[in-house]
Amino acid sequence: MKRVILPLMLVLLATGIEAQQSKVADRIIELGQTDNRTMHHLDVVSNRFGGRLVGSNAYDNAAEWCASQFRSWGMEVIMDEAGTVPVGFNRGPWFGRMLSDNGMILHFATPSYTAGTKGVQRGHVLLEPKSKEEFDRMKGALKGAWVLIGGKNEGWPVDWSPKADSARAAVIAYNDSVARINREIMRENMMNRANPPKEFHKLKEEPALFYREMREAGILGVIQSSEVPIRALYDRKNLDRMTFDNLPTVCDIKLDEDQYEIIAEMARERQYFLLEFDIRNHFRPGPVKYYSVIGVIKGKKYPNEYVMMGGHLDAFDVATGGVDDGSGLSPTMEAARLIMAAGGKPDRTILACLWAGEEFGLLGSKHWVETNKEKLPKISNYFNRDGGPTPTMGITVPEAMYEDFEKICKPLNSINPELPFTLKKRTEAPRPRPATAGGSDHAYFAINGVPTLRFDEPDVKGYNFNYGEIWHTERDTYDKSIAEYQEHTSVVTAVIVYGLANLDHLLSREGLYAEEK
Repeated sequence: MKRVILPLMLVLLATGIEAQQSKVADRIIELGQTDNRTMHHLDVVSNRFGGRLVGSNAYDNAAEWCASQFRSWGMEVIMDEAGTVPVGFNRGPWFGRMLSDNGMILHFATPSYTAGTKGVQRGHVLLEPKSKEEFDRMKGALKGAWVLIGGKNEGWPVDWSPKADSARAAVIAYNDSVARINREIMRENMMNRANPPKEFHKLKEEPALFYREMREAGILGVIQSSEVPIRALYDRKNLDRMTFDNLPTVCDIKLDEDQYEIIAEMARERQYFLLEFDIRNHFRPGPVKYYSVIGVIKGKKYPNEYVMMGGHLDAFDVATGGVDDGSGLSPTMEAARLIMAAGGKPDRTILACLWAGEEFGLLGSKHWVETNKEKLPKISNYFNRDGGPTPTMGITVPEAMYEDFEKICKPLNSINPELPFTLKKRTEAPRPRPATAGGSDHAYFAINGVPTLRFDEPDVKGYNFNYGEIWHTERDTYDKSIAEYQEHTSVVTAVIVYGLANLDHLLSREGLYAEEK
């Protein structure tokens, strides 16, 4: 009799557990449809705090707020100190205009960790010198000038490091030698006018070739042409060596390319006009610590096994990080809130990760991986979201994971019939495990063999979302997010993460990566 009762009890227990899990999933979906707060989280981090640059007060405030939200939902919080920057940076408002008969308001931006103006500063405009001879001829006029430099803006400021000065000195020496040759060619051409003229040698083009010399001569700043929308990143070449005693002193302005051409033509014609800028770029004494914020839903049965989801909290401050990566952090927060609000008590621990310093080189996620090596074999999957506000509508998994996902994904098509979820079995051969870091926070997990399956996220309703238009530019704002997609993503993520956390085993890694020889 006991032999019959025991299997029956196990079946009843398993059925009860599955029913409980289904009840929580149903409640997650119900809350996600009636009380979805994804866009509220995004509103706060992008509009109340703004651009969340590592080293800024905005980042610190956003991190504290996110931690307070996790705690208010009943979660534990880990503030994972990921590093420091030697000085901090806060961006204030900026304004510029051209003062002339055909004056105009200027459309521009500056990279982070570059100098601002000393109040409102007006100055004349010069084209940058291309040779030592040209510099010597105009060096007296450089004081108080805005200087137009060549090249096209890619987001980075002029590099003022000793290494860059050395490289520019080599170009200057080369151009000087070319200039001497060209003077000789000019004399020969004048002496032999009956013969076809010899062609002049070309000088090497290098934006801000005399940057150090112009700075010492007293220029107000340099201005470079930029495509629109304007991209503005940070001073990656000099940040690590900055102190409060050697901060940059010259403005680095990236100007709308159409306005740049108008101003350059006026400068070439030696017209008289002035440019006026008010740029409030401010620095903080350092070192300034930065933290990843990790919300913890403790597993009741396998507390030392994990399912992870996340996006990065930091964002460039030329805009407000509404997409990069507000579209990742807000569904992560809401998925965690939905699980808690639905009464979820997962078997294994769920980590909701808001990473620091992704834009500075995946600093937060890299630090966590390197300091938690013992946890890596016990992670079922890390879901990273950093590609924009499109909806999670499917996933492709190795064959060894398919049965588990098939069971977990059953409730998903009851969320929104217009956004059906498709589960696919991977048919192509597995790729080798990556050896170098990619472009987002999943990278160091994947390098260490952790599954980092990602969702299929098509713009299925045709909202004409273009990530390239927004990525690292002035247009990365709250209004570029897509509420319907974001809210749907939160619910799907919560259901799948909770389902994985309640499997009676970790996901198999068989067939995840090609076997190493």
